Amino acid sequence: MPDGSARRSGIALTEKQRIAWLRLIRSDNVGPATFRQLINHCGSAENALAMMPELSRRGGATRSLRIASIEDAERELEIASRHGACFVGIGEPDYPPALRHIDGAPPLVTIKGDLTSATRPSVGIVGSRNASVVGAKFAAMIARRCGQNGYVITSGLARGIDTAAHRASVETGTIAVLAGGLDRPYPPENLGLLEEITNGAGLAISEMPFGWEPRARDFPRRNRLIAGISLGVVVVEAAERSGSLITARMAGDFGRIVFAVPGSPLDPRCHGTNALLKQGAVVTTGPEDVLEALAPLSQLDLFEPRMIEEPDTQTGAIVPPDDDDRYAIISALGPTPAEIDDIIRHTGLPASSVYLVLLELDLAGRLYRHPGGSVSIALSG
Repeated sequence: MPDGSARRSGIALTEKQRIAWLRLIRSDNVGPATFRQLINHCGSAENALAMMPELSRRGGATRSLRIASIEDAERELEIASRHGACFVGIGEPDYPPALRHIDGAPPLVTIKGDLTSATRPSVGIVGSRNASVVGAKFAAMIARRCGQNGYVITSGLARGIDTAAHRASVETGTIAVLAGGLDRPYPPENLGLLEEITNGAGLAISEMPFGWEPRARDFPRRNRLIAGISLGVVVVEAAERSGSLITARMAGDFGRIVFAVPGSPLDPRCHGTNALLKQGAVVTTGPEDVLEALAPLSQLDLFEPRMIEEPDTQTGAIVPPDDDDRYAIISALGPTPAEIDDIIRHTGLPASSVYLVLLELDLAGRLYRHPGGSVSIALSG
């Protein structure tokens, strides 16, 4: 059983850094991977904001890059404060430690509620929105027992299995991961449940700004946070090609334990979970299956601090590649995803040159980043 104490480690951002980080992640063509590369190349978010126009121009941008203003960032911080929420950076003590270690971890998340829940060992529970009575009851049983044993329960605040898991763990601690802003829960009928969570021993978390209405493509992003926060993910009643299977796949990619509850072959809601069992997921017929598998992990400090650090002094200027080198790198790209290490070997150019050109293309909107770190180029760009 985990001791339930929060394992807090990290370095707090200054208010100036927090504003610069928020401006950077809210600017055009800047996702988590690009954010990290900009910090690595430019030395700080403030430097990156100043250098972005030139970097995007070198990447072949056909229009000016929109960069979030100081006023935009201050306004968003003020809105979060009014809602009782705060922004937490990836290197700060209240950032979920397991989440730091996934590919594409969000540099900043918005959190509202009991911050100690963010750093406790977590079990994810996901499943069908159209859950059966038995499925919802089983999910609640898993959530309740895991909560009583020191785990915080993480789910997506959806109907069905998610709702059952959250309700069963409100008193012991639960994390609701939202696809939209913290003021835009989906479905809206769970607003009351969300308030119960954030006013109690749990919290809500999102990487999207307040006022953001969730769209279809935002839910896989939310699912990666559920998988990233958790030591293991339990799947209860998941149909084929469901969002719960996306969460399970991401959990496996992140090195988490995937648990699946077997169900009737005649029930379409169980086709996905039964398929997971064939693929090697842990057969889960009761809470002890989860607790026994996670016990060795929860006793270890598996997630050492991993941060995006800003040096005290500005880094020296890096000389950009010449036109011939830039042409060689761009020519090595195509519409088919390629590993960056393969691009470096193919061109024979220094890794720093390759990464810089890819960063320029990314800011110009000409690069696609794929899961696992591979990239491709928009040839028409």
